[in-house]
Amino acid sequence: MSEPLNPEQLRSLTPLNALSEQQWRELRSQLVPQHLLAGQLLFRRGDKARHTNYLLSGTLLLRDEAGLEHELQAGTEASCHPLSPSLPRLHEVHALTDVSLLLLDSATLTRLLTWRSAYHDLLLELASTGEDIDWIERLLENPIFNRVPPSNVRAMLERLQRLELLAGSSVLSEGEVGDCCYFLKSGRAEVIRGAGSAHQVLAELEVGACFGEEALLADLPRNASVTMLEDGVVLRLDRQDFFALLKAPVVDEVSFGEATRLLTAGAQWLDVRLQQEYEHTHAQQALNMPLHLLRLKARLLDKTHTYLCYCDSGKRSASAVFLLSQLGYQAYALRDGLDALPAVQRGALLCEHGSGYLARSGGRTERSL
Repeated sequence: MSEPLNPEQLRSLTPLNALSEQQWRELRSQLVPQHLLAGQLLFRRGDKARHTNYLLSGTLLLRDEAGLEHELQAGTEASCHPLSPSLPRLHEVHALTDVSLLLLDSATLTRLLTWRSAYHDLLLELASTGEDIDWIERLLENPIFNRVPPSNVRAMLERLQRLELLAGSSVLSEGEVGDCCYFLKSGRAEVIRGAGSAHQVLAELEVGACFGEEALLADLPRNASVTMLEDGVVLRLDRQDFFALLKAPVVDEVSFGEATRLLTAGAQWLDVRLQQEYEHTHAQQALNMPLHLLRLKARLLDKTHTYLCYCDSGKRSASAVFLLSQLGYQAYALRDGLDALPAVQRGALLCEHGSGYLARSGGRTERSL
């Protein structure tokens, strides 16, 4: 079996190059090249498998519905982007030579990209206030935040209750009712099960650790105790706040047809993907404001205009609409994103390549050079 690829080997692939080291570790089991021999089929037109495919070496032949063929060669600019990303697939793809490919689970990749973009914006904002960013970055690496919509994290940080504890203090006890969870901001703590001579140390918690959430999720008594090993600070989140944060916010969405009608009435496309994704192909006269920079650039938009946000899966654009709505802008997300559009609609929408349009102060739009 091939060894997993490392981030350095994949730095040219868009949008994988936006992921953090922690996210690369989460993807590690999927970063194993797959191989096809010359003549073998990768997928047929109409295929609906939810995989994101990249060509790493060799040459592929793509054939569309009309029978038109073109070759895709590894190392070209086109090969740095996902292969035939629309579902169902628009092409039948065969290997012209022996090839190696990277196949990633699309849902996992979408979640990581959305997480990274939305939290990057949050970290920039908190850094400007003098907040301890290192601690928050370690906190956000906790798996519990895979379940928390990025737009809810800011609210969570505002609801945390700070507790300063001395070494030896009990934070929670085995068997008690779970009415909250905790985050370790400083110091060290240990997790213990049992009592007296029969006790067992299960783990030592590090800064950024979340604990006590299992009792909330399972609605069962605490299954272990946690005690401070040294003076430190823990942050408490009450049960009702915890569950409120797991709920995805409601955002306004539109179909492609509804978006077309809004465009006729003067709405503007807003592409919230990375710049490299935008330059590869984008909607006519679409502004590009990547999600992770949206809070910084939103001041350039016009609050009298309506903005139609899009991305590949709809996840990043949903986060963008939530953010813009909070800032007082009228915005809608393209429902389920570009990948859900039929071939004709996707082709009609993504009709421009290269650098595009810039928003200037007051909402004025200019063609970039």
